[in-house]
Amino acid sequence: MLRFPASAHGRSGLRPQSLRALRSLSVLLALPAALTGCEAALDLAGVEQQSQQASQRTDFYQAMAANPRVALLAGNDGVLLASADQGSNWQRRQIASGASIIDLDACGDGSFIALGFDNRLWHSRDDGLSWQSLELPTKEQMMTSTCAPDGSWWVAGSYSTLLSSSDQGDNWEENSLDEDATLTTLQFLDAQQAVLTGEFGLVYISGDGGTSWQQAGSLPDEFYPHASHFASLEEGWVGGLNGFIYHTSDGGESWQRQITPSAAPIFNFSANRDGLFAIGDHSSVLRLAGERWETLPTPNAPVYLRAASSSNDHRLTVAGGRGLLLNLDTRPALAAQAQ
Repeated sequence: MLRFPASAHGRSGLRPQSLRALRSLSVLLALPAALTGCEAALDLAGVEQQSQQASQRTDFYQAMAANPRVALLAGNDGVLLASADQGSNWQRRQIASGASIIDLDACGDGSFIALGFDNRLWHSRDDGLSWQSLELPTKEQMMTSTCAPDGSWWVAGSYSTLLSSSDQGDNWEENSLDEDATLTTLQFLDAQQAVLTGEFGLVYISGDGGTSWQQAGSLPDEFYPHASHFASLEEGWVGGLNGFIYHTSDGGESWQRQITPSAAPIFNFSANRDGLFAIGDHSSVLRLAGERWETLPTPNAPVYLRAASSSNDHRLTVAGGRGLLLNLDTRPALAAQAQ
Protein backbone atom coordinates (compact mmCIF):
# COMPACT_ATOMS: atom_id res chain seq x y z
CA MET A 1 0.00 0.00 0.00
CA LEU A 2 1.46 3.32 -1.04
CA ARG A 3 0.98 6.33 1.23
CA PHE A 4 1.40 9.77 -0.23
CA PRO A 5 4.59 11.65 0.57
CA ALA A 6 4.45 15.41 0.49
CA SER A 7 5.22 16.67 -3.01
CA ALA A 8 7.32 19.63 -4.05
CA HIS A 9 6.66 22.34 -6.57
CA GLY A 10 8.83 23.23 -9.49
CA ARG A 11 10.22 19.87 -10.56
CA SER A 12 12.49 19.90 -13.57
CA GLY A 13 10.33 19.29 -16.61
CA LEU A 14 8.62 16.23 -18.00
CA ARG A 15 9.86 13.16 -19.77
CA PRO A 16 9.87 13.43 -23.58
CA GLN A 17 6.81 11.17 -23.68
CA SER A 18 4.98 13.50 -21.29
CA LEU A 19 5.89 16.49 -23.41
CA ARG A 20 4.65 14.73 -26.51
CA ALA A 21 1.35 13.99 -24.77
CA LEU A 22 0.94 17.64 -23.73
CA ARG A 23 1.84 18.80 -27.24
CA SER A 24 -0.78 16.43 -28.64
CA LEU A 25 -3.43 17.99 -26.42
CA SER A 26 -2.22 21.47 -27.36
CA VAL A 27 -2.57 20.58 -31.04
CA LEU A 28 -6.07 19.26 -30.39
CA LEU A 29 -7.02 22.51 -28.68
CA ALA A 30 -5.69 24.40 -31.72
CA LEU A 31 -7.64 22.36 -34.26
CA PRO A 32 -10.05 25.18 -35.22
CA ALA A 33 -7.26 26.81 -37.21
CA ALA A 34 -6.11 23.60 -38.82
CA LEU A 35 -9.06 21.48 -39.92
CA THR A 36 -10.71 21.88 -43.29
CA GLY A 37 -13.35 20.03 -45.26
CA CYS A 38 -17.09 19.61 -44.88
CA GLU A 39 -19.39 17.30 -43.01
CA ALA A 40 -21.26 14.59 -44.88
CA ALA A 41 -25.04 14.76 -44.89
CA LEU A 42 -26.53 12.63 -42.14
CA ASP A 43 -29.25 10.27 -43.29
CA LEU A 44 -28.87 7.18 -41.14
CA ALA A 45 -31.51 5.29 -39.16
CA GLY A 46 -31.11 5.56 -35.41
CA VAL A 47 -29.08 8.80 -35.58
CA GLU A 48 -30.56 12.26 -35.10
CA GLN A 49 -28.42 15.26 -36.02
CA GLN A 50 -28.60 18.04 -33.44
CA SER A 51 -29.80 21.50 -34.22
CA GLN A 52 -26.76 23.61 -35.09
CA GLN A 53 -28.29 26.90 -33.98
CA ALA A 54 -26.37 26.91 -30.71
CA SER A 55 -23.37 24.92 -31.98
CA GLN A 56 -20.97 26.64 -34.37
CA ARG A 57 -18.34 25.26 -36.71
CA THR A 58 -15.66 27.13 -34.76
CA ASP A 59 -16.51 25.08 -31.65
CA PHE A 60 -14.20 22.26 -30.60
CA TYR A 61 -15.81 20.42 -27.72
CA GLN A 62 -13.79 18.57 -25.10
CA ALA A 63 -16.06 17.49 -22.24
CA MET A 64 -19.68 17.02 -21.21
CA ALA A 65 -21.37 16.51 -17.83
CA ALA A 66 -24.91 16.58 -16.47
CA ASN A 67 -26.84 16.95 -13.23
CA PRO A 68 -30.58 16.11 -12.95
CA ARG A 69 -31.53 19.54 -14.36
CA VAL A 70 -29.09 20.35 -17.15
CA ALA A 71 -26.36 18.92 -19.38
CA LEU A 72 -23.35 21.12 -20.11
CA LEU A 73 -20.89 20.87 -23.00
CA ALA A 74 -17.60 22.79 -22.94
CA GLY A 75 -14.58 23.34 -25.15
CA ASN A 76 -12.32 25.93 -26.76
CA ASP A 77 -12.51 29.66 -26.00
CA GLY A 78 -14.73 28.99 -23.00
CA VAL A 79 -17.61 27.84 -25.20
CA LEU A 80 -20.45 26.36 -23.18
CA LEU A 81 -23.72 24.81 -24.38
CA ALA A 82 -26.55 23.92 -22.01
CA SER A 83 -29.48 21.55 -22.52
CA ALA A 84 -32.43 21.05 -20.18
CA ASP A 85 -33.96 18.22 -22.27
CA GLN A 86 -31.15 15.65 -22.46
CA GLY A 87 -29.57 17.07 -25.58
CA SER A 88 -32.61 17.69 -27.80
CA ASN A 89 -32.13 21.47 -27.66
CA TRP A 90 -29.13 23.58 -26.64
CA GLN A 91 -28.57 27.15 -25.50
CA ARG A 92 -25.25 28.87 -26.05
CA ARG A 93 -23.34 30.28 -23.08
CA GLN A 94 -19.70 30.94 -22.25
CA ILE A 95 -17.52 30.20 -19.25
CA ALA A 96 -14.89 32.82 -20.07
CA SER A 97 -13.42 34.15 -23.30
CA GLY A 98 -10.10 32.48 -24.05
CA ALA A 99 -10.50 29.62 -21.57
CA SER A 100 -9.63 26.23 -23.09
CA ILE A 101 -11.72 23.75 -21.10
CA ILE A 102 -10.36 20.19 -21.17
CA ASP A 103 -12.51 18.49 -18.51
CA LEU A 104 -15.91 18.96 -16.91
CA ASP A 105 -17.76 17.16 -14.12
CA ALA A 106 -21.01 17.40 -12.17
CA CYS A 107 -20.81 17.23 -8.37
CA GLY A 108 -23.20 15.59 -5.95
CA ASP A 109 -24.56 18.95 -4.81
CA GLY A 110 -25.60 19.79 -8.37
CA SER A 111 -22.73 22.19 -9.05
CA PHE A 112 -20.15 21.81 -11.84
CA ILE A 113 -16.36 22.07 -12.03
CA ALA A 114 -14.43 22.71 -15.25
CA LEU A 115 -10.67 22.35 -15.74
CA GLY A 116 -8.84 24.74 -18.05
CA PHE A 117 -5.60 23.97 -19.87
CA ASP A 118 -4.14 27.01 -18.10
CA ASN A 119 -4.44 25.22 -14.71
CA ARG A 120 -7.50 27.18 -13.65
CA LEU A 121 -10.51 25.44 -12.14
CA TRP A 122 -13.95 26.92 -12.73
CA HIS A 123 -16.97 26.34 -10.47
CA SER A 124 -20.66 26.97 -11.14
CA ARG A 125 -23.45 26.71 -8.55
CA ASP A 126 -26.27 27.79 -10.90
CA ASP A 127 -26.27 25.18 -13.69
CA GLY A 128 -23.58 26.93 -15.70
CA LEU A 129 -25.11 30.42 -15.77
CA SER A 130 -22.17 31.94 -13.90
CA TRP A 131 -18.67 30.71 -13.04
CA GLN A 132 -15.99 31.53 -10.49
CA SER A 133 -12.37 30.62 -11.20
CA LEU A 134 -9.35 29.83 -9.08
CA GLU A 135 -5.75 29.11 -9.95
CA LEU A 136 -4.61 25.65 -8.96
CA PRO A 137 -1.65 25.71 -6.53
CA THR A 138 0.80 23.67 -8.61
CA LYS A 139 3.38 24.14 -11.33
CA GLU A 140 2.55 20.75 -12.81
CA GLN A 141 0.24 20.53 -15.83
CA MET A 142 -3.16 19.27 -14.73
CA MET A 143 -4.99 17.02 -17.21
CA THR A 144 -8.15 15.66 -15.57
CA SER A 145 -10.60 16.66 -12.83
CA THR A 146 -13.52 15.06 -11.02
CA CYS A 147 -15.92 15.47 -8.11
CA ALA A 148 -15.77 12.62 -5.62
CA PRO A 149 -18.98 11.26 -4.06
CA ASP A 150 -18.13 12.96 -0.76
CA GLY A 151 -18.12 16.36 -2.50
CA SER A 152 -14.35 16.80 -2.63
CA TRP A 153 -12.66 18.06 -5.79
CA TRP A 154 -9.78 16.12 -7.37
CA VAL A 155 -7.35 17.14 -10.11
CA ALA A 156 -4.51 15.05 -11.56
CA GLY A 157 -1.72 15.60 -14.06
CA SER A 158 2.01 15.59 -14.69
CA TYR A 159 4.61 14.06 -12.37
CA SER A 160 1.74 11.83 -11.13
CA THR A 161 0.47 14.84 -9.16
CA LEU A 162 -2.86 14.81 -7.36
CA LEU A 163 -4.63 17.82 -5.90
CA SER A 164 -7.65 17.45 -3.62
CA SER A 165 -9.87 19.95 -1.84
CA SER A 166 -12.63 19.21 0.67
CA ASP A 167 -13.79 22.85 0.95
CA GLN A 168 -14.51 23.79 -2.68
CA GLY A 169 -11.07 25.12 -3.46
CA ASP A 170 -10.34 27.20 -0.38
CA ASN A 171 -7.58 24.80 0.62
CA TRP A 172 -5.74 22.14 -1.37
CA GLU A 173 -3.63 19.12 -0.52
CA GLU A 174 -0.98 18.30 -3.11
CA ASN A 175 0.50 14.81 -3.31
CA SER A 176 2.37 12.69 -5.81
CA LEU A 177 2.78 9.02 -6.61
CA ASP A 178 6.43 9.90 -7.27
CA GLU A 179 6.22 8.60 -10.81
CA ASP A 180 7.66 10.80 -13.58
CA ALA A 181 4.50 10.30 -15.61
CA THR A 182 1.33 12.16 -16.51
CA LEU A 183 -1.93 10.96 -15.00
CA THR A 184 -4.64 11.06 -17.66
CA THR A 185 -7.82 9.61 -16.10
CA LEU A 186 -9.32 9.56 -12.60
CA GLN A 187 -12.59 7.83 -11.73
CA PHE A 188 -14.35 7.40 -8.39
CA LEU A 189 -16.54 4.29 -8.40
CA ASP A 190 -18.04 5.17 -5.02
CA ALA A 191 -17.02 7.08 -1.90
CA GLN A 192 -14.12 4.71 -1.20
CA GLN A 193 -13.05 3.12 -4.48
CA ALA A 194 -11.16 5.03 -7.18
CA VAL A 195 -8.94 4.26 -10.18
CA LEU A 196 -6.12 6.27 -11.78
CA THR A 197 -4.47 5.59 -15.13
CA GLY A 198 -1.54 7.34 -16.70
CA GLU A 199 1.47 7.47 -18.95
CA PHE A 200 3.77 4.44 -19.26
CA GLY A 201 0.85 2.11 -18.55
CA LEU A 202 0.26 3.22 -14.96
CA VAL A 203 -2.79 1.86 -13.15
CA TYR A 204 -3.40 2.72 -9.47
CA ILE A 205 -6.39 1.98 -7.26
CA SER A 206 -7.61 3.32 -3.92
CA GLY A 207 -9.93 1.68 -1.43
CA ASP A 208 -10.06 4.53 1.08
CA GLY A 209 -11.37 7.49 -0.88
CA GLY A 210 -7.99 8.54 -2.26
CA THR A 211 -6.12 8.70 1.05
CA SER A 212 -3.73 6.04 -0.22
CA TRP A 213 -3.08 4.34 -3.57
CA GLN A 214 -1.56 1.06 -4.65
CA GLN A 215 -0.37 0.00 -8.08
CA ALA A 216 -2.67 -2.46 -9.83
CA GLY A 217 -0.56 -4.06 -12.52
CA SER A 218 0.35 -2.09 -15.63
CA LEU A 219 -0.88 -1.71 -19.18
CA PRO A 220 0.87 -3.62 -21.99
CA ASP A 221 3.85 -1.95 -23.69
CA GLU A 222 3.58 1.12 -21.46
CA PHE A 223 0.34 2.00 -23.29
CA TYR A 224 -0.72 5.65 -22.96
CA PRO A 225 -4.43 5.71 -21.96
CA HIS A 226 -6.45 8.60 -23.35
CA ALA A 227 -9.63 7.22 -21.78
CA SER A 228 -10.72 4.66 -19.22
CA HIS A 229 -13.93 3.21 -17.83
CA PHE A 230 -14.08 0.93 -14.79
CA ALA A 231 -17.25 -0.89 -13.80
CA SER A 232 -15.50 -2.09 -10.62
CA LEU A 233 -11.98 -2.29 -9.24
CA GLU A 234 -11.71 -5.66 -10.98
CA GLU A 235 -13.14 -4.88 -14.43
CA GLY A 236 -12.22 -1.97 -16.66
CA TRP A 237 -11.34 -0.76 -20.14
CA VAL A 238 -8.75 1.71 -21.41
CA GLY A 239 -8.45 3.21 -24.88
CA GLY A 240 -5.96 5.27 -26.83
CA LEU A 241 -4.02 5.59 -30.06
CA ASN A 242 -4.43 3.25 -33.05
CA GLY A 243 -7.92 2.35 -31.90
CA PHE A 244 -6.49 0.09 -29.18
CA ILE A 245 -8.85 -0.91 -26.38
CA TYR A 246 -7.63 -3.12 -23.53
CA HIS A 247 -9.84 -4.94 -21.02
CA THR A 248 -9.06 -6.34 -17.56
CA SER A 249 -11.22 -8.53 -15.35
CA ASP A 250 -8.67 -9.13 -12.59
CA GLY A 251 -7.98 -5.63 -11.29
CA GLY A 252 -5.26 -4.78 -13.81
CA GLU A 253 -3.05 -7.81 -13.27
CA SER A 254 -3.62 -8.85 -16.89
CA TRP A 255 -4.99 -7.04 -19.93
CA GLN A 256 -6.43 -8.33 -23.20
CA ARG A 257 -6.60 -6.24 -26.34
CA GLN A 258 -10.10 -6.36 -27.79
CA ILE A 259 -10.93 -6.33 -31.50
CA THR A 260 -11.89 -2.89 -32.85
CA PRO A 261 -13.10 -2.12 -36.38
CA SER A 262 -10.71 0.79 -37.07
CA ALA A 263 -7.45 2.41 -36.05
CA ALA A 264 -9.11 5.70 -35.04
CA PRO A 265 -7.81 6.83 -31.62
CA ILE A 266 -10.19 6.37 -28.68
CA PHE A 267 -10.80 9.48 -26.57
CA ASN A 268 -13.68 8.59 -24.22
CA PHE A 269 -16.04 5.91 -22.93
CA SER A 270 -19.69 6.20 -21.94
CA ALA A 271 -22.21 3.66 -20.66
CA ASN A 272 -26.01 3.48 -20.56
CA ARG A 273 -28.67 0.77 -20.27
CA ASP A 274 -27.76 -0.48 -23.76
CA GLY A 275 -24.10 -1.11 -23.00
CA LEU A 276 -20.64 0.44 -23.15
CA PHE A 277 -19.57 2.82 -25.92
CA ALA A 278 -16.20 4.19 -27.04
CA ILE A 279 -15.83 7.43 -29.02
CA GLY A 280 -12.86 8.80 -30.89
CA ASP A 281 -11.33 10.29 -33.99
CA HIS A 282 -12.97 10.40 -37.44
CA SER A 283 -16.40 10.79 -35.76
CA SER A 284 -16.25 7.16 -34.62
CA VAL A 285 -18.60 5.63 -32.05
CA LEU A 286 -18.17 1.96 -31.08
CA ARG A 287 -20.38 -0.38 -29.08
CA LEU A 288 -19.01 -3.29 -27.05
CA ALA A 289 -20.48 -6.58 -28.30
CA GLY A 290 -19.11 -9.47 -26.26
CA GLU A 291 -15.32 -9.33 -26.52
CA ARG A 292 -15.20 -7.14 -29.63
CA TRP A 293 -16.38 -3.68 -30.67
CA GLU A 294 -18.75 -2.79 -33.50
CA THR A 295 -19.33 0.50 -35.30
CA LEU A 296 -22.40 2.65 -34.73
CA PRO A 297 -23.56 4.75 -37.72
CA THR A 298 -22.38 8.37 -37.56
CA PRO A 299 -21.62 11.06 -40.17
CA ASN A 300 -18.47 10.46 -42.17
CA ALA A 301 -16.86 13.61 -40.79
CA PRO A 302 -13.03 13.98 -40.55
CA VAL A 303 -13.17 15.33 -37.00
CA TYR A 304 -12.79 13.88 -33.54
CA LEU A 305 -15.46 13.08 -30.97
CA ARG A 306 -14.35 13.49 -27.35
CA ALA A 307 -17.27 14.64 -25.17
CA ALA A 308 -19.99 12.13 -24.27
CA SER A 309 -22.99 11.90 -21.97
CA SER A 310 -25.59 9.15 -21.78
CA SER A 311 -29.03 8.79 -20.25
CA ASN A 312 -31.29 5.89 -19.37
CA ASP A 313 -33.64 6.51 -22.31
CA HIS A 314 -31.45 4.82 -24.96
CA ARG A 315 -29.72 8.09 -25.81
CA LEU A 316 -26.01 8.83 -26.20
CA THR A 317 -24.97 12.44 -26.84
CA VAL A 318 -21.52 12.93 -28.37
CA ALA A 319 -19.63 16.02 -29.49
CA GLY A 320 -16.23 17.01 -30.78
CA GLY A 321 -14.46 19.00 -33.43
CA ARG A 322 -15.89 21.66 -35.73
CA GLY A 323 -19.19 21.84 -33.88
CA LEU A 324 -20.12 18.20 -34.45
CA LEU A 325 -22.91 17.45 -31.96
CA LEU A 326 -25.08 14.33 -32.23
CA ASN A 327 -27.73 12.37 -30.41
CA LEU A 328 -27.49 8.63 -31.04
CA ASP A 329 -30.30 6.18 -30.37
CA THR A 330 -28.46 3.22 -28.82
CA ARG A 331 -31.21 0.61 -28.91
CA PRO A 332 -29.48 -2.48 -30.36
CA ALA A 333 -32.39 -3.27 -32.72
CA LEU A 334 -32.14 0.15 -34.40
CA ALA A 335 -28.36 -0.08 -34.70
CA ALA A 336 -28.67 -3.46 -36.38
CA GLN A 337 -31.22 -2.08 -38.87
CA ALA A 338 -28.94 0.85 -39.68
CA GLN A 339 -26.09 -1.48 -40.57
